[in-house]
Amino acid sequence: MPVKIRLQRHGKKGKPFFWIVAADSRAKRDGRFLEKLGTYNPNTNPATIDINVDNSVQWLQNGAQPTDTARAILSYKGVLLKKHLLEGLKKGALTQEQVEEKFAAWVAEKEQAVANKKNKLADDKAKAKAEALKAEEAVNNARIAAAEEAAAEASAEEATEEVASEEIVEETAEVTAEATAEEAAAEETTESAPAQEEE
Repeated sequence: MPVKIRLQRHGKKGKPFFWIVAADSRAKRDGRFLEKLGTYNPNTNPATIDINVDNSVQWLQNGAQPTDTARAILSYKGVLLKKHLLEGLKKGALTQEQVEEKFAAWVAEKEQAVANKKNKLADDKAKAKAEALKAEEAVNNARIAAAEEAAAEASAEEATEEVASEEIVEETAEVTAEATAEEAAAEETTESAPAQEEE
């Protein structure tokens, strides 16, 4: 029975989630499988991979063939490296302690690289957020300045209207004062004229 290590799709539409399984190559993609070896979630950045290394190595040593994507995932998690080191152990080129030490060193280095990538992504996200806040603040400041300018123009127009209305009031007061003065003078002349006639 030819065994394949491949991905089995789960999850919902637009949000795939995969199981890494050892299955008969004649079985359907999402059908029966012999053993679940791990999970792969490409929706996160970086992708989340959880795999049973020892069981995966056992299947590879028994002749299971991984698909291209599964091979890339197994290589990323160090399964192929561990298989290679165990073959060296069988040939007598390495001891068990050397195999464990090399694999542990490789895993630590890989975890450090993943942590660095996560930190870089977090820093980039923080920078993008800070730049967006600066841009928003600049837009808000421009709006506030425009509003203040409009308010200053409106107050200047009101002041000119008040000055104009005061001038109009003063002119009307002068005109009425002149008119009353003329009326008073006219009345005096009319009063003095009959007095002269009586004499």
